Amino acid sequence: MPEIRLHRAGPRSGLMRLAEADPDFGSPYWARPWGGGLALARHVLDHPGVVAGKTVLDLGAGSGLVAIAAALAGAGAVRAADVDPYAVAATRLNAAANGVAVEAVQGDLTAGAPPEVALMLVGDLFYDADLAARVTVFLERCVAAGIEVLIGDPWRAFLPTGRLRVVAEYPVADFGDPDGAARAAAVFALKA
Repeated sequence: MPEIRLHRAGPRSGLMRLAEADPDFGSPYWARPWGGGLALARHVLDHPGVVAGKTVLDLGAGSGLVAIAAALAGAGAVRAADVDPYAVAATRLNAAANGVAVEAVQGDLTAGAPPEVALMLVGDLFYDADLAARVTVFLERCVAAGIEVLIGDPWRAFLPTGRLRVVAEYPVADFGDPDGAARAAAVFALKA
């Protein structure tokens, strides 16, 4: 995605030193773009009317890729939320590298009330059964509150496909695939 600059982990990035220094480091999923986020960001950039002038929340933002795409495409205000403090830091660094304003916040929003946004963007949160169930219930509450929801995902096993409508498909190299092979990822709208 040439329009967006991201700091990514590589062999010489120093990420291992950070992981060794912090016993709560966890998995650095935010250090590389994943397939659903790539598809969703590409869709937002190619169809700026989806976000134009709207308040947008990127749920499970990781590196901030989707939030940055929304800001570049003309969203009125963009928030990015993630449970990992390193993901929040990565989002802030990546937003600055792209010269866009993104409010990055740490926390699990899925237990709370729907946020005051017009559009929720969700990339790659359906890779684990428990997480997928929790996110699905939260997103259904958001839709019931009048929030539009778009999901980017490469057809993972825990994606609630029966509740979704395919909006677009894109070939992506999903970081979740150990071979890095190109595969189809889709952008979905959550049905009301």
